[in-house]
Order: sequence, then C-alpha cells, then structure tokens
Amino acid sequence: MIRKYKTEDTDALITIWDNAEALAHPFLPTAIRDQVRKDMRSMYLPNAETWVLEEDGVPAGFIAMIDTEIGGLFLDPSQQGKGLGRAMVDHVVVLKGPLTVEVFKDNKIGLPFYERYGFVVTGEGMFDASGDETFKMSMPRS
Repeated sequence: MIRKYKTEDTDALITIWDNAEALAHPFLPTAIRDQVRKDMRSMYLPNAETWVLEEDGVPAGFIAMIDTEIGGLFLDPSQQGKGLGRAMVDHVVVLKGPLTVEVFKDNKIGLPFYERYGFVVTGEGMFDASGDETFKMSMPRS
C-alpha cells in the first residue's frame, strides 16, 4: 500500500533512509550524512510531497517529490529487489506524468534502478556539499 506521509512516519522514514543511504552513498562523508539526517526531519520531509510504501502496516520505503522531480527514493534494504521501488515511481507517474531525478554518478543502486526504469541522462551536475558528481535524468515523454 502506498499512502501520503504523516508526521508520525518521520522516525521510521529516517531509519529507512539511514539503512538505504549507507548502501547507496557509501562515498559521502559522515558529516554530510549527519546534516542530511537533520535536514530530513526539519526541512525535506515536511516540505516535500512524500508517499510512504507500507508492508504489513509498517513503512518500508518512501518517495519524496518536489513537483515532478524525485527528491528522494529510499527503500529498506530488506525490501529491495522486489519491485517496490518501481511501484513507488509508478504511483507518482500516474499522478504527475514524466519525472526527473538527480542521482550520484557513484550510486551503484539508484543509477542502475533509474536506467532500468527507462530514465535517460539529460545533463550533469554536482552535489555542492561534497563535490560529488551527479547525473540529471528524465523519463522520456511519450
């Protein structure tokens, strides 16, 4: 089940982010991870349009949107590889149409996921906080 974010989901989503982010972004320094964790609680989750994926009534993942851009897509590592990330993106595509995302070039989980989904690289960027390079990706418009 995919539903809208509620404030009481915050701790569970930060735990999911902690576990998934460590696998997806092992190259990020601890200080940056610590800052993003704080910003998730105070800035990102309250201000994004966030959808929560539940498994047996418990949050297992989330997708946070800023208009048509995926600001974050994280799934508990125990739930990865089951099509649940695709289900979250599918859910948002129905609501918003073609999406964009910016993903770290070194993200060995996210980058292949978006490529398999059909996103294509449309540009390059940089995560200012760390200097890590990113790809800007878009879904082809049909």
